[in-house]
Amino acid sequence: MPEASRPPRIVVTLAVAAARPKPDIAARKNALYVGSVARHGALAIPLDATATVAERAAAFAQMDGLLLTGGADLDPARYGRPNEGSTDIELERDELESAAWAAAEERGAPVLGICRGLQAMNVFAGGTLLQDVGGHAGPGWGHGPALTHPIRLVAGTTTARILDPAASGSELVVNSYHHQAVRPGDLAPGFVAAAFGDSADGPLVEALESVSGPWRVAVQCHPERAESTPVAFEALFAAFVEACGGR
Repeated sequence: MPEASRPPRIVVTLAVAAARPKPDIAARKNALYVGSVARHGALAIPLDATATVAERAAAFAQMDGLLLTGGADLDPARYGRPNEGSTDIELERDELESAAWAAAEERGAPVLGICRGLQAMNVFAGGTLLQDVGGHAGPGWGHGPALTHPIRLVAGTTTARILDPAASGSELVVNSYHHQAVRPGDLAPGFVAAAFGDSADGPLVEALESVSGPWRVAVQCHPERAESTPVAFEALFAAFVEACGGR
């Protein structure tokens, strides 16, 4: 854990902006992830698939926490399934984040997952994914107003205590930029659902967290996009940075 004299160091896994169809938008997305932890006092260590073996090792060796961010679909072979709707797969990113997850597990470092990050955490921990969910992607960020939908927090979970400290059991309306999802039956061992949303495929897990052990929380929405996310989610970033600081 970090010393009290320095900020917690959080590895933030990112897409390779230059390799995306719209590099300028990809770079803006990356900056939002970095800013989400930096503004709460963390030192962000950005890492993408172009990082060398030495750069990855150095980042993991000083990692106090891990933020797994949004992006392309995971390779379904990682969870033992044929391709049933996965697109835009980035094997190099899967490899990077799998290694980052393993390092976080070894160090007992807190992990926060966002969108793809939720799905990656579930897969790396032994779960599976629903590869295509109709009506959940909406227009891409920067291409019009976000598609939104309500989610229901599960009372008593860490996520609910952070997002709904009054324990009012309220619903939150969140943005929706994903076409893949985790259903209750897809959850990895050791994870529980902390929020649900509705879909034509039945209830979807909109947040998950670990039952025990190191701090592990993930959300399916994009809380770093503050223009389409309730302000309550800022407390999630604050709680993550606090957990990484060991306070």
